[in-house]
Amino acid sequence: MFGHNFRTQRILAITGFALVVAPAAFAQSGPGAQPYPSDPALITSDQLPKDVKQGVYSKPVRVREITSGEVLGRSYYDSQQTVVGDKVKDLENQLSQLQANVSSLISDVNNVQKMNEGKAAQYYADVATISTQLQSGTTPGNPRLVKRLTQAEANLEDLGGSVATLNTLAAEASTRASESAYLLEATRAAYSLSGAIEEDHVRLAELEDAVNSTSVIIERLLNNVNDDITRTATYLNSERNNLRSLAIGVNNGDLYGKALGNRPFSSAGVFQASATSDMGMNNGMGGMAATPAVSGGMSPGMRPLVKIRFDKPEVNYEQPVYMAVNEALQRYPNARFELVAVHPTEGNAAQVAIESTRARRNAEKVLRTLTQMGLDLERINLSYAQSPEAHSSEVHLYIR
Repeated sequence: MFGHNFRTQRILAITGFALVVAPAAFAQSGPGAQPYPSDPALITSDQLPKDVKQGVYSKPVRVREITSGEVLGRSYYDSQQTVVGDKVKDLENQLSQLQANVSSLISDVNNVQKMNEGKAAQYYADVATISTQLQSGTTPGNPRLVKRLTQAEANLEDLGGSVATLNTLAAEASTRASESAYLLEATRAAYSLSGAIEEDHVRLAELEDAVNSTSVIIERLLNNVNDDITRTATYLNSERNNLRSLAIGVNNGDLYGKALGNRPFSSAGVFQASATSDMGMNNGMGGMAATPAVSGGMSPGMRPLVKIRFDKPEVNYEQPVYMAVNEALQRYPNARFELVAVHPTEGNAAQVAIESTRARRNAEKVLRTLTQMGLDLERINLSYAQSPEAHSSEVHLYIR
């Protein structure tokens, strides 16, 4: 079947088993035939070698299962150093330094405010002592009151020195506000930098909010300092004038020189219109409500030497008043003056009362100005009046 001299071995791989057939199994019988070597036929059930099987059965390959944690990518968010991350760290350091400077600035402002409170309290204690003693009666140039007056002046000057300190703190607060604005812009610009990871933008968002909060604090601090400066400067200007008047009372031992801010205007009498032919409400002064109206007339008709309409927050009346009073004193060196607070009669009773109070306060301001100009209080008489033609509080100065 397979022919003569078939000497090759055949290996059949059948489902992993090896069938080995010896040549003797295929020997042909007959005379003269040469027998093959006596190799017995071999049939075996041994497995194929492992390396052979792995080579044959390598497909398909079973891959490992992927877990949900791997899908979430926890390893993806491993810490990495980036250029943007370095920028964020630098901005955070700048913010930390800015916040430290702001904290120190707040502490300095609070210290100045506490010092001013103490100085103001001591000043008013000295002023109250002097006023009380003058009211009770004392001697001219009383050394005790002179000492108190000196202390009050020193405390007031200390408060004046604090204004310079507050100005320095305001300048520093402005500098910190500029730094905060720059830091905020730098933080927002960092969003557009390339090479950032997600965590870098999260840190930038937190940094931006922190810078915004710091900016609000700096702005509030700057407003508080500026308010302190304005309030203290106004207070000092008023109290220096009051202290000057109080010094006159100490020198004379009489309360007539007390602080003008505390002068009871209610003791002033009503201006007697019957003493004059015209109160001067319409002496060619109409249409000048925005500026002080000054009249040069000093006729027996008693027209006002000066008429000031307080119909806006700031009325610059000082120069016209000085010129008018100076001219009057040149012509009448011994002249005395009548300072009249005039209020309108429009509105209900409450409105009239408010306007009356406003007119008296304005008259006190003019009175203070006159004393600053060197006019003796003994030569000024206070009174008040109402006018149906007045539309705002006015102050009239008459020469007597």
